[in-house]
Amino acid sequence: MKHININTTFAVYPSLTDLPQDVHDLMTAAIEIRKTAYAPYSKFRVGAALLLDNGKIVLGSNQENAAYPSGLCAERVAIFHSGAIYPDAKILKLAVTAASDTNPTTSPIPPCGACRQSISEYEFKQDTPIEIYFMGEMGEVYQSDSIKNLLPLSFDKNFL
Repeated sequence: MKHININTTFAVYPSLTDLPQDVHDLMTAAIEIRKTAYAPYSKFRVGAALLLDNGKIVLGSNQENAAYPSGLCAERVAIFHSGAIYPDAKILKLAVTAASDTNPTTSPIPPCGACRQSISEYEFKQDTPIEIYFMGEMGEVYQSDSIKNLLPLSFDKNFL
């Protein structure tokens, strides 16, 4: 038997105002689109903004459905939309923010497992890391240089 040690590293920014300007603008777009989330069941609103290598910004907010799990998370809404309208563009950066209608969200909230797998698929497809920034409604912002920090043992087409 042997042991595998997996380490991840994140940069931590104290607040939105401490981000580099381009990331601040991207996160601000995610905050704005978060307001359009359709979250009548969870009351948990998420916004996502992607910066593509063609300079375009693609937005997404979570969209719930009474027939769980028919809804989609903000990250997948944005990623799938970018794949549909800009199929050859690479995703450079992803900004994610979440807020609850019932409780303050002051800790960074990362993408869920399904979103991590989708991000991994696109990162693998484009063979370029995607910088991921995530926060709650306020407070610290975490930065990961790649989905590999959030999903170190990823599943991709090589296993099929």
